[in-house]
Parts: sequence; C-alpha cells; structure tokens
Amino acid sequence: MKKSLRLGAAVALAATASLTLASCGFGGGDSGGDAGGKTTLDLLVPSYSDNTEKLWNDVIDGFEAENEDIDVKLEVQSWDNLESVITTKIQGGEAPDIYNGGPFAGFAADGLLYAAEDVVSPETFSDFQDSFIANAEVDGTAYALPLIASARALFVNNTLLEQAGATAPTNWDELLDAATKVSALGGGVAGYGMPLGSEEAQAEAAVWLWGGGGTFGDADAITVDDPANLPGAEQIKKMIDAGATQADPGSTDRSPLMDIFIQGKIGMQVGLPPTVGQIEENNPELDYSIVPIPTQDGSPFTLGVMDQLMAFNNDDGAKQDAITKFFDYYYSADVYVPWVQTEGFLPVTKSGAEALQDEEALAPFLEVLPNAQFYPSTNPKWQATDGAFKSLFGQIQTKPAQDVLTEIQAQVDAS
Repeated sequence: MKKSLRLGAAVALAATASLTLASCGFGGGDSGGDAGGKTTLDLLVPSYSDNTEKLWNDVIDGFEAENEDIDVKLEVQSWDNLESVITTKIQGGEAPDIYNGGPFAGFAADGLLYAAEDVVSPETFSDFQDSFIANAEVDGTAYALPLIASARALFVNNTLLEQAGATAPTNWDELLDAATKVSALGGGVAGYGMPLGSEEAQAEAAVWLWGGGGTFGDADAITVDDPANLPGAEQIKKMIDAGATQADPGSTDRSPLMDIFIQGKIGMQVGLPPTVGQIEENNPELDYSIVPIPTQDGSPFTLGVMDQLMAFNNDDGAKQDAITKFFDYYYSADVYVPWVQTEGFLPVTKSGAEALQDEEALAPFLEVLPNAQFYPSTNPKWQATDGAFKSLFGQIQTKPAQDVLTEIQAQVDAS
C-alpha cells in the first residue's frame, strides 16, 4: 500500500461498542430455555464488512463449545436497515436478547435494558476505558457496553490532487478550492465525496456542522436548529453548488461512495479506520494520505463514534446469566482483540488497547481522538434525531439549509 500519514503525535486509544450474532427468527418474549433445556440467546448485529458474519460465527462457535447449555442465534442486518428492524421487533414483542447498535438511551428510558454492570463480571467491566463507559451512561448508570470505537479522518488521493495542482486542505476554503480543481479534471472524477444519503447522513452532517462550531445538543436538549449549525450547513450547499462533490450527494450512501474513492475516482473523502484495510485489499497501489478533517478555521476536530452492545431484559432475568457468560467470553482479550483487529476498528478495553498499541494503521485515528466530539447518545431523543438526519438531511441538496435544520428539529420535537 502506498500511504503517507500527516497527523500529530500519537496519543491514547479508543473504543467502540457493537456486537453481532447469527441466524434469524427472534423470540424475545419466549422463556429462557428451549425444549432441550438449553437457553437461547438472540443476537442482532449490523454488518461492518464482508468479514462481520464470519467473525461473529467464530465467536459463537467458540462460546457454544464452552457453554453447551446455551445456543446463540445470529441475525446480521445492514446499517441501512438496522434501526427499522430493531424498532419493528420491539413493537412486536420480539426484541433480541443482545443488540449491537448506536442509540440506546431511549431503550433505557423505557426500561427495556439491563444495566451494564448486571450483565458482565466486575473484571470485564473494569477493563473498559473509562471515557467510553461514561459515554454509555444515563443518569450515572451505564446501560450499554462499548463495543468498538472509531474516529474520522480525511482520506486524500495524492495522485488526483497532484494532477489538479492542489494540496491536502486544512480548512474549508482550501477544501473547496482543492475539490473544485479535482472535479475539473473530468473523466468521472469528483473532488470531494459527500455522502448525505440515509446510511449515515448524521455523520457527514456532524463533520460539517460541528466543524463550523455547531452542535447537535447534549444529554438534556437536542438543538439541531441552533444558529451555530448554519455555517456548516451553508458550506455543504456551497460545495455542492460549486460542483466540488459527486453527482446527487443527497441520495449517496457512504459505503458505495468509499468504494469509488478506493477505485481512485474521488479526490477526498472522510473515512474510518477500516478504510485502510479496504484499500489494502481492493487497491493496494492507491497513493493516498490520511490527514485531519478540515474545519472552518483549521482547528483540530474529529467525529468520534462508539457503537454499543446492549442486553434487553426480555424474560424477567431468566437469561441474565447466559448473557453475562457471553459478554465475558466475547470481551476476553483472546477473543475480542482479533475481532476488532480484523474489522479494523479501535478497541474499547484497556487490554485491547495494550495489545494493539503498535498497529500502524490505527495510529492516525488514535492521534486525533483527543479532539473527538461524540453524538449526544445519552439523550433519549438521540435515536429520533439520528433517524431524522437520515431521512431528511439529504434534502439540503435542493432546499435552503435553515429549512432543513428546522424540519429535522421539528421531527425530533414531535417524537
């Protein structure tokens, strides 16, 4: 892989929480055991990569070999479908026993989740990085377990920027200039990959709104229509109107767009730690750099994301012991570290951080973590906010920026 890194000095690590299990057909309302005396755990997880399902099946095989009285059923969904699937299952009384996702505070507020310390041993709980556990708390109690963490950085196609006579940007003006020049190369090349489609619109929105000094709010209030968010929203429209992005960014999802970057057809795009492995696998000759995300004034910033692993109390505690055994098994270093390493994310445990501290591919992301900002995931309305961004924010391509922010806020307030 041809890669150059331009980032600051190394720092600590990060983590994120997200888990998955195999098979379909959940029975959250069933009894803790089946006819054979076994306990069945239903696990719903998103797909992070082509490796995800196999990785979870390997975990399950190892766990079941050590716990012959417990069966784990895995269901893997795309991120695009995950939230609608979990909502439908809960409404139908079929919540999974274990769920790997993002927003969790709404589930906790409805009394659906176990407290995290009730489903892991003290040894496992104490191994989590303190900052990530704090980000999983509601009113001082953690209701989710960190699974994996990630930070964002700007991936830059060095060849395209050189052909366009541009350099890697540090602020919005430089980014607009460089992206416009790259788009002018023609031949199906886009300057900046801007995914505003339903897969992860909230993440691209955060990159711009927060990069201009804005905020989505905090544990007490969601403030999408805060005036501080308007500069970032207006800058998105400025990029689109200047032809600095790919065609139709309002309906473009992140994953397929990143595939186009990897093919060498996009000058710059915000990416994740697993992007490094995807480039190595699919286009190892790509000449690229990883640099900090440009902001309005060039000040340091990254979007930090922590996916969660949470347990639904479906059977009045009947499955609590089985869930605890599964979590303790999964988070043991011999199981957890290879899982995180293969998916290319940042570990959330102290033992995992120690094991991966020398991983070169993770270094650029670990270095920007001190400047990370996180979604207000402990606000019970964050799940509604996340959904509103995914369904509405792409309209910014054609609607006034303020109108879009107002519409998202209204949907959140009505939830």
